[in-house]
Amino acid sequence: MEKKIIEALEENLCLGAKLRGLSPEIAAAARQLIDSLKSGGKILICGNGGSAADAQHIAAELVGRFKRERPALAAIALTTDTSILTALANDYSYDEVFRRQVEALGRPGDLLLAISTSGNSPNLVIAVRAAKAAGLKTCALLGKDGGKLAGEVDLALVVPAADTARIQEGQTVVYHILCDLVEEAFAG
Repeated sequence: MEKKIIEALEENLCLGAKLRGLSPEIAAAARQLIDSLKSGGKILICGNGGSAADAQHIAAELVGRFKRERPALAAIALTTDTSILTALANDYSYDEVFRRQVEALGRPGDLLLAISTSGNSPNLVIAVRAAKAAGLKTCALLGKDGGKLAGEVDLALVVPAADTARIQEGQTVVYHILCDLVEEAFAG
């Protein structure tokens, strides 16, 4: 048991060192988020499973606060309204649950942030395409090789890991950095 614990901790430490290579993409994503918010836009965030929880976490940090007081920032997790999600899944298909929300809520100047460990979730690919058609900027927080989403978004942040747990751990580090950078831009 202790061996497995030490291996997991070592993998996490190695991942942290690999994330340094993403710093240009993280900075670019922070600029995208800041530019959208400063121009009066909002951040729409979506993902499935654990990534849905991450979408909610990011929205909470932006609407509330991460580390410091500043104005509330417009962010919506498209994963939270069970009536919308279940109606769209039932009336259309699960592949459409984020697209319809992007069409209803997204406006030019907004940014869609898609989160996926594989990058291959059909509902996220469809949502990104809808966002681009509506004039939104698109960014994705991904893992593995980035999957289909990496080629669909304006900016892909691909955590350099293959194991889902390590990808999710790396994504948390990345989005906490993003929240910190965005907040710094709006702190008084």
